[in-house]
Amino acid sequence: MTNPDIRCRFAPSPTGYLHVGSARTALFNWLFARSVGGTFVLRIEDTDGDRNRPELIDVIFDELRWLGIDWDEGPFFQSDSRDRHRQVVTDLLANGRAYLSERVNEENVVIEGSELVDGLAVRYRVPKDRQVVFTDAVRGDVSFETNDLEDFVIWRSNGTPTFLLANAVDDADMGITHAIRGEDLLSTTPKVQLLMEEIGATPPIYGHLPLLVNEQRKKLSKRRDDVSIADYRTRGYLPEAMVNYLALLGWGPDDDIEIRPIIEIIDKFDLGRVNKAAAFFDLKKLDHFSATYIQNLDADKFVELVLPYLHADERWSAETIDVAVVKEFAGDVQQRVATLSEAPDWYDWLFLDSVEIEEKAMNKGLRKAKQADEVLDGVIEAFADCAWEEDVLNQTVRAVGDTLGVKSAVPVRVAVTGKMGGIPLYGPLVRLGRDKTIDRLRTAREHLRSSS
Repeated sequence: MTNPDIRCRFAPSPTGYLHVGSARTALFNWLFARSVGGTFVLRIEDTDGDRNRPELIDVIFDELRWLGIDWDEGPFFQSDSRDRHRQVVTDLLANGRAYLSERVNEENVVIEGSELVDGLAVRYRVPKDRQVVFTDAVRGDVSFETNDLEDFVIWRSNGTPTFLLANAVDDADMGITHAIRGEDLLSTTPKVQLLMEEIGATPPIYGHLPLLVNEQRKKLSKRRDDVSIADYRTRGYLPEAMVNYLALLGWGPDDDIEIRPIIEIIDKFDLGRVNKAAAFFDLKKLDHFSATYIQNLDADKFVELVLPYLHADERWSAETIDVAVVKEFAGDVQQRVATLSEAPDWYDWLFLDSVEIEEKAMNKGLRKAKQADEVLDGVIEAFADCAWEEDVLNQTVRAVGDTLGVKSAVPVRVAVTGKMGGIPLYGPLVRLGRDKTIDRLRTAREHLRSSS
């Protein structure tokens, strides 16, 4: 279905970093607009001056671009419409649909007057004995009794509009046809619709997305959970993986395929397939998505993306990194990481002058390994004059083990890499070189003997 008249918007507040919930909201609005050939508008809701952090505005833009979410119109700033907001409030005061108010001893006191007064808030006078009914694109028919709604603030005492007033006016003025947002805002919808009715506007079609919850099935919290898109980006999750995963938080295609390119997600996206039930933000599943996308990178692209993480590692200088080595073993590392930030720990032993053997590896791979001392002796001797080639090194280590009647690969790996596991050993040993390899074997042997 193509409908160029559809207009969606994402309207973040610059009061904090873009988090996964807001990113999902932006994505669903963007996906819907793109799926029908409509327009996606970016609007910054910056009317709350006390909480605004202007330095975060560009950060939000950058994170959206990183996710591949572009906008057709904007960014617009709500604060630029202050005069328009003020006029609407003035009109509501003049026709008795709103009134001046102040807080006295925790009570709202009505102040006589039909014009704005500095230092006084303005409340909308909710009509009584009415129902506000709308059809939610996700939840179906929804209704609220106005008798259950209290009069609410539309203009703060500091001279700024509230979210409810600014949201209603701006959606009307921008011709927004669909507003896809979080379930936590559902209770504000009747208030916004009443205000839009007051200004003679047609409310958009709302779609309230299910909450995102953690492992305890509690709503994701900025204080308790990892929710910042910037943090996931820093840790090296690929944006394609993040978008693919976010798209499935509350929505599902008409097949069982989960990992798919964005063009297919756009093609299949349908608001009618958004679930009402809370969506579990499963970090393990996100890791799976990210790992899959990393595995599918070609070597050159992987190297390009991983080099900043290698260069930033404080265990070595950036000049130490041999790009040819990074590329040569890219495929092996790609099969073992879920994020780019994990890659240095798989490459580290190739770029360090020496390694410190992890205690667990020392205990299991050397102290408890059968005849580990003799294995290291035999490999040191054999490595001294064998051809320094991958197959030869592999065969040499095997031969030492066969002679002793034990498994020999693990003690060698632990001695050279400092770890129990890692990428295939013998190709990288060729790159590490004979001298460094033998030095590490000797160091591990001495360590083993001194700790026995």
